Amino acid sequence: MHAIRVGRPLCATTCVKAAMIALAAAAAAAEQERQGADLATVVIVETAAPPAWALWERQLLAQLYPAAIEFVQKYTRSDGTLIWRDQWPGMDGSDDGYESFYNFPLYYALGGPAELDALSRRLWEAVTRQFTQYGQVHHEFDGYYDWMHHGEAYTNFYFFGLADPTNAVFRERSLRFAGLYLGEDPEAPNYDPERKLIRSPITGSRGPRFVNSAEDWVTHREVLADYLLPYTDIPHVATSDAWVDDARFPFILDAMNQRMMRSDVPLNLTATSLVLNAFMYQGDAKYREWIEAYVSAWMDRVQTNGGVLPDNVGPSGKIGEHMDGKWWGGYYGWRWPHGLFNQIEATLIGGTNAYLISGDPKYLQLPRSVLDVVQQHRRIEGGQAVVPHRYDDRGWHDYRPISPAHLVYLWHVSQDPDDLQRIRTLTEGVPRDTLSYRKSKGDWEHALAWLGFIEGRNPEYPEQILRATYAESLQRLQVIRQDTSDPATRNVHHWQERNPVVLEGLVQLMLGGPNHIYHGGLLHSRLLYFDPQRRRPGVPADVAALVDRVTPDGLSVQLVNLHSTQWRELIVQAGAFGEHDFSTVEHQSQSIEVNRNRIHVRLAPGACGRLDITMRRYVHAPSYLH
Repeated sequence: MHAIRVGRPLCATTCVKAAMIALAAAAAAAEQERQGADLATVVIVETAAPPAWALWERQLLAQLYPAAIEFVQKYTRSDGTLIWRDQWPGMDGSDDGYESFYNFPLYYALGGPAELDALSRRLWEAVTRQFTQYGQVHHEFDGYYDWMHHGEAYTNFYFFGLADPTNAVFRERSLRFAGLYLGEDPEAPNYDPERKLIRSPITGSRGPRFVNSAEDWVTHREVLADYLLPYTDIPHVATSDAWVDDARFPFILDAMNQRMMRSDVPLNLTATSLVLNAFMYQGDAKYREWIEAYVSAWMDRVQTNGGVLPDNVGPSGKIGEHMDGKWWGGYYGWRWPHGLFNQIEATLIGGTNAYLISGDPKYLQLPRSVLDVVQQHRRIEGGQAVVPHRYDDRGWHDYRPISPAHLVYLWHVSQDPDDLQRIRTLTEGVPRDTLSYRKSKGDWEHALAWLGFIEGRNPEYPEQILRATYAESLQRLQVIRQDTSDPATRNVHHWQERNPVVLEGLVQLMLGGPNHIYHGGLLHSRLLYFDPQRRRPGVPADVAALVDRVTPDGLSVQLVNLHSTQWRELIVQAGAFGEHDFSTVEHQSQSIEVNRNRIHVRLAPGACGRLDITMRRYVHAPSYLH
């Protein structure tokens, strides 16, 4: 059993809650233990020389850890805080602190060294203390910011549930943070339950931010000067350089406060991950009801708006209430600053979260509505499909290729043939079966090449992506070693640009799915692994896994034991959160009836075998409990 870890209580009430949570977790774990005794067992005894992908996978699992340690030692103090400046103004920045180590808990959950769990939590605590001192974090949660940045910030927080759901302190935080959007914190009235809307695009532990100050934006003004203006009719402002002009900037700020800050926006759908995270610790129906109600409200708004996702909804629930009736012009909306990118990403997060918690695929119509609208305007330029990314008084414009990663993510969750056809239609002219590696902070850019692999057209992909990610990690280590910059002059993105833990290839190949959406999405995968000997998540030592086929009702996975003299065993779970169910498992012409969401696998020394699995998807309530 995992030990129950209890940190220093904030008060007596917190201590009592932590104790109650620990008792509940222990009882649930005991029940899981009882059920685990009945797991179907598959024994793989056939041996073979390990394939190259297995050697590369184990190389990555081993070598990313010393890279992570070198990174942490270079850029953090003995207490875990970032070696940086003493003050940092504005509302921006805490997300970047958390992002610096955002995938460390996921690395642990895949099978990284045991020390990673404690290290990841220590770094999270340190960033929280540091940015509390700066003024951005309040009661351990960002005081106020938008949900693109909240999403970036709390991605690693969600991975702690995968790593160890019995940790009482992080469990209590998860429930408390979700309460910020369920009306459970009087200091943070972020949600209107009657109209089912989040009351501002900028919210957090200090509640909705209806009026932004110049100080709020002080660290972001230079960045936004490179984007188009939020509106073309701002008095005395004609060009984007007004962001850095103290005489003209107040007019931009005034326009945003008047038109944007008292409205709900699609970006807020990303808050569903925070609420779903709490559900997977506790299973309380109130979280499921909130997610379904909020996502349904946005689906109703699409229908009311003639099938087009509106990007602003006023406090009365009226579309365009502060925009003279226009359905566009909201914060992170169809015009500013990114356009389509935010609309598809937020609706994907909201729709897939609602599907995960309810098992009802109807919620995937929300992201499809965004794709359908831009697909109507698709055209071919230079032999490649492009779609409009923005809408304003000019109509649809800013034609560019769409991100294939979003399309593959939707298809992976839905397994709908129509979504597969969307990929083909909207990525026409884009190479699909070759890897052209590049790494951005999202770490999920190669979904199209992965799709080619699982469809059987790109057999070299596993070794290619593992080699590429290892090379990327080495390149980042070189940048770290050559970094002689003055900590006081480093920008807020300095560390996330150097994080050498690169996981996309491991996630795709081991778990059978694309990596999570970086701006706050959860991990939708076909499999997750546990080590029953060490009683922790992840593959055991010497074990490698490769999902090489994915279908609507099944998958195939190769399992390899690289140890030549010792047996290995693992638990294989259907879905990252146990949301799927294994129907049958076939191995060596033998079929085992399972009808559960976990199986037990034993691997002989040097074993190399393949399991062909049929499954039912999204049939269990998602849970972190191991």
